[in-house]
Amino acid sequence: MSEKHKPYGVYEKYFKRMFDVICGVMTLLVFGWLYIILAILVKIKLGSPVLFKQERPGKNEKIFKLYKFRTMTDARDENGDFLPDEQRLTKFGRALRASSLDELPEIINIIKGEMSLIGPRPLTIQYLPFYSKEEKHRHDVRPGLSGLAQVNGRNFIDWDHRLALDVQYVKKITFLGDLHIILQTIAKIIKKEDVAVDTNKVEPNFAEERSAKLNRNKRQ
Repeated sequence: MSEKHKPYGVYEKYFKRMFDVICGVMTLLVFGWLYIILAILVKIKLGSPVLFKQERPGKNEKIFKLYKFRTMTDARDENGDFLPDEQRLTKFGRALRASSLDELPEIINIIKGEMSLIGPRPLTIQYLPFYSKEEKHRHDVRPGLSGLAQVNGRNFIDWDHRLALDVQYVKKITFLGDLHIILQTIAKIIKKEDVAVDTNKVEPNFAEERSAKLNRNKRQ
């Protein structure tokens, strides 16, 4: 791992975690009814389990289980293998993704201390070998429900730009910066901007893009 991360200021060092917990608990208290309704609908329309769980790297690359509402069925072919994602993604599942409501259970990750409201999005474990030394700094802090990259293009920007935004955020974490990202995130959800229901169709394959970049660098 890289050298120990030094908090930018008082907010990051003493108050960011408190802010996360307060906002997380308030969200559950105020929108508990919505969680219940969504859980029932997911159970009826998509089946069990209601929550989708996947291991992701968090702060200092510590692995944790990310929670989301499931958005796909367990439909299988005649051999018992899962059908392609696009065939298992129902109209209801697409609506959950388009509205970002599938992300709501991540509030549990925030309260547990595995995530933050704002920070670099937790990507999948198989991406870990492909980060540059500089890009690894995205794991110096807790991953976020939303982040600087998410309000600046999300899945519609290339990986170099996205990871650079993650590192830029980590280097200067402030309350006003987090508040600005929260407000931008809310605005984008309302406007349904930069939301890719099927990310495989809009973003380049991470491993392929990184491997190609490494090969180019070796030839130079």
